[in-house]
Amino acid sequence: MDHRLPATLDMAREFSVLFVNRRAYTIQSMRPHPESGRHYYYRPKAREAGGPVELSLETVRRHLAGEVTIGIYAINPATQRSKWMAIDADYKTALEDLIKVQRQLQDDGIEAALEKSKRGGHLWIFFETPVLAREARIYIYYVAGKLAVQVKGASLADGIEIFPKQDQLRQEEFGNAIRAPLGVHWGARGSRGWRYWYYGADYALSAQLAYLKGLKKVTEQHLQGMIAGKTVPQEFVQQARRTEAPRYFESRHGEFRILDYVEVRRQVGRNWVTRCPSCAARGHDKSRDNLAISVEEPRKYCCWAGCTKEMIRAAVGRPIPDRRLA
Repeated sequence: MDHRLPATLDMAREFSVLFVNRRAYTIQSMRPHPESGRHYYYRPKAREAGGPVELSLETVRRHLAGEVTIGIYAINPATQRSKWMAIDADYKTALEDLIKVQRQLQDDGIEAALEKSKRGGHLWIFFETPVLAREARIYIYYVAGKLAVQVKGASLADGIEIFPKQDQLRQEEFGNAIRAPLGVHWGARGSRGWRYWYYGADYALSAQLAYLKGLKKVTEQHLQGMIAGKTVPQEFVQQARRTEAPRYFESRHGEFRILDYVEVRRQVGRNWVTRCPSCAARGHDKSRDNLAISVEEPRKYCCWAGCTKEMIRAAVGRPIPDRRLA
């Protein structure tokens, strides 16, 4: 299925004014991972230098055209501010909850745009000038509490997710990326991909961008007035974070543990990242971030460049036994 649409650099500029708050970004693989079948996001790198690539207008244009799909970060760590915030919901009553939140925002004098998604939707709020991430988060926690809308986390498996997910970041951190709107989600409709639109405008790039541009943007003064005397609920308070050594929560006799074979020094979102042993054996992954290891469950790992577990296990000298020979 061909999802490509005509997109111009002027469209990319309009999109960037709304959504791009820093030049770091992720890109979604167009081909599913051979084992999981998922379309993972990874940070693109320059082949020659091996370092990260900064988001350009041309890449944004290609995203709008349906040639690539990017993920964007909310917080600029130089200022701890964000141009927007997004509420992601993908459970059974997701749209019902998002519409409740949207109506409450409207009562508070805030226009929010509702975007379709694979299993629910994303509700976007745009600011006149970038605001402190912590203050934006306080407001949504307050609204969710007022409406009895559950927030994912703090022992809740279902609920809305708030982007940005952090109050602040260190300079070398990225936070959690979210799929940029108006592009193609390659993991939707099987692996054929699907383009999701905002409900408030015709399904065309020019109409969608005009709709978003015409929304009333929230001023910092208005936001601060809405959160006066309020704080983030205690169960979601973000303590000063330290980089902890990855660890397993249980030990099983004789099990293969990937953390015994790699050295991890940084976290990106929900994953530890490090150099993939299979890529390294072929002289690749010089920026040391192809292998992702789940922070919550370190037994789960994958290579964003497509190396299989068989290839990774073989590279560290612990090949997966062939059960047919047992």
